[in-house]
Amino acid sequence: MQQYSKFIGMDVHKASIHVAVAEMNGGEVASYGPIVNTPQAIAKMVANLTRDGEWVGFCYETGPCGYDVYRQITAKGCDCIVVATSKIPRCPGDRIKTDRRDARSLARLFRSESLTAVWVPGPEQEAVRDLVRCREDIKKSERQSKQRLGAFLLRHGVVYSGKSNWTQAHFRWLENHKFSHSAQQIVLQEYLEAIYEASRRIKTLEREMDRVLETWVFAPVVEGLMALRGVAKITAMTIMAELGDLRRFDSPRKLMGYLGLVPSEHSSGTRRRQGGITKTGNSHVRRVLVEASWSYRFTARKTALLQRRAKKAPAEIQAIAWEAQKRLCGRYQHLIARGKCKTQTCAAVARELCGFIWSIGCTILDGSLAANGPR
Repeated sequence: MQQYSKFIGMDVHKASIHVAVAEMNGGEVASYGPIVNTPQAIAKMVANLTRDGEWVGFCYETGPCGYDVYRQITAKGCDCIVVATSKIPRCPGDRIKTDRRDARSLARLFRSESLTAVWVPGPEQEAVRDLVRCREDIKKSERQSKQRLGAFLLRHGVVYSGKSNWTQAHFRWLENHKFSHSAQQIVLQEYLEAIYEASRRIKTLEREMDRVLETWVFAPVVEGLMALRGVAKITAMTIMAELGDLRRFDSPRKLMGYLGLVPSEHSSGTRRRQGGITKTGNSHVRRVLVEASWSYRFTARKTALLQRRAKKAPAEIQAIAWEAQKRLCGRYQHLIARGKCKTQTCAAVARELCGFIWSIGCTILDGSLAANGPR
């Protein structure tokens, strides 16, 4: 961490920012005072704190206010970090919490190099991430609407006798079903309309994702990841939108730990005790990786669909994807034969899949984007 002449801790809220200042040479942390959360007030604060040409560092916690404050401060030529809230040291006996105390604590911990900074995406990267997350939210709403409709039908003994639900045949059957009471008929129609509306919005968002992908700096990596079994366009875009430049992870193990796919551990003395995965870090990527890992329960083979998806990837990337498929399919069968349950096995496969994703991402970025770097 850089050695600044002043360490500034900020407790950021929608309408106000509480600011505290810690001097490099130690001493008590001083309160600068609360300011309003506006660009003008932030610019004035930065100018006052850097008036003597001092080298000043700013920090604040991640939260609902996003990265606007970070971008405003760095635009003024100052250093700023956004701190991982889950990794801020806390005193168990401290039962008083105020904005002023939080700002002073951040400044003190910043000075002692006890804070962990998070990766801040660029404006384009954040826009793609927002788009991917929006689709994920609408997909969740669609799933909930289907569950509510299914529960409503089951309560009244209406059971579909076809092969599978939510197909065109199933929707035609639902539209033709008649309830004896008009109120129940309205309920059925409203549930159907909610599903239709969610599906329409999902298709609109997926078209927008296709359009954005054409000019996105990580498009080559997305195409390379699609050569992997179980990783289609939505999954690949989710991974790259959430993680960005994979080269920021020094090794695959760092990526696995970041995604919370490594075993938890509580060991002491001669006893070593490991538990389930930690489930820390980015839950969006962890979810899609576990979903993708289920496809490795089948025998390794290059299907026609997989070959079509891998066409845009270089031969070197296709070779990595094939090695990944052979390794992970064999890994799944080996763990199942040892008596592991399917969910634990898929978590283990997802952890190893991270390594191949890291390898593909770094290979493509070092080859095609090394000159310009991601935006």
